[in-house]
Amino acid sequence: MRGGGVMAGTNRRLVSYAGYDIIDVSAHRHPVSPSLERVFWYQHLFQTGRGRECLAEHRRELCRLLWSEWSPAWDFDEATFERSAVSFDNPDFVDVVVHAYRHVFGLEAGDPLLQPLEDRLAQKPAIIVPAVTIDGATDPLKPGGTEDHAGLFMGKHEHRVVAAGHNLPQEKPEQFAEAIVKVQGWL
Repeated sequence: MRGGGVMAGTNRRLVSYAGYDIIDVSAHRHPVSPSLERVFWYQHLFQTGRGRECLAEHRRELCRLLWSEWSPAWDFDEATFERSAVSFDNPDFVDVVVHAYRHVFGLEAGDPLLQPLEDRLAQKPAIIVPAVTIDGATDPLKPGGTEDHAGLFMGKHEHRVVAAGHNLPQEKPEQFAEAIVKVQGWL
């Protein structure tokens, strides 16, 4: 599962800021609407050697641009960005990012040991654990939100919409924490 998800404790439950976000690799081989393809420009960039080089040489600048695009109303300060940007210095950062996006497009193989799990996820199984899903109202990567995913949650489920973009846990940590407390209280 990509996007945002937090599994809490040994009694499983989920808080997801990306709805039902199991990647359908076969569907990613085909385009979505032009307006959404435009927002996904960075995913296409990472399919090329030029994109890998751009990320390697300009990782902070590129990631700052993506943060700004993904969360257009979030006025994050330099200290907030730098706390996350430390992870961009990981020597595996570029390889992991590029491989992940190439895998989503079906251009790189995943870990063969995980293929049985990938096959199960490709069947789009229902989420059976209690879950709170949260949409950022201004998240350009999830236009229209994910309320229509509700039928994929078979356990207790609540959907929320918060005035935030794509980086909801950092933009609105109180609302994200409230969702964790809520789902924790269900068990």
